[in-house]
Amino acid sequence: MIDAIKYPMQCRNAPPFRPPCFSAPALAFGEKLCYNGGKGDGMINFSHLERYREGNRLEAKLAVGGLPQSLWETYSAFANTEGGVILLGVEERPDHSLHPVELPDPDKLIGEFWNILGDRRFVSANILSRGDVRVQEAGKCRIVVIAVPRAEDQDRPVFLGSDPYTGTYRRSGEGDYRCTREEVDAMLKERPESGAAPQERHL
Repeated sequence: MIDAIKYPMQCRNAPPFRPPCFSAPALAFGEKLCYNGGKGDGMINFSHLERYREGNRLEAKLAVGGLPQSLWETYSAFANTEGGVILLGVEERPDHSLHPVELPDPDKLIGEFWNILGDRRFVSANILSRGDVRVQEAGKCRIVVIAVPRAEDQDRPVFLGSDPYTGTYRRSGEGDYRCTREEVDAMLKERPESGAAPQERHL
């Protein structure tokens, strides 16, 4: 079993972060993202991204040159751990503060994201619905927000490529780490039926 995550998402000068439960809908429309279906806790204020820091449930990626390979490692890691939010079009500066940048074509990025996510040769399971991915105004920029829930037991491990023992990741602190064989075996044993194929999320 993967150890419980103990690192909170850090936000300077902001209320304490509350872990996401990802009840539907995962995203609340507007200037803020809500982790728990609009109840007002665990919000990200996109007008003040500089207050936030990467952590066990928040990852920022520049993505001005297209979808980075590390995006998929983070997708796997969030899905296999406690879920989290990926921001595309956001840079992390030397002081670890987050700042939006102008993406050339965020809608195109989203289209490419869905195409790759639907390819079982590359990703073992699509656990997202259409409402989990959107273009978001952040200051004067348009960024892409991807809310990744924790995968259901029948979908875990969520892995990259054809081999779960080399393509499965977990989240710890600010990093994505390749799972050990023992961690992968533990997730496989938790499936309702041993060796059951991952289920597709209806879009």
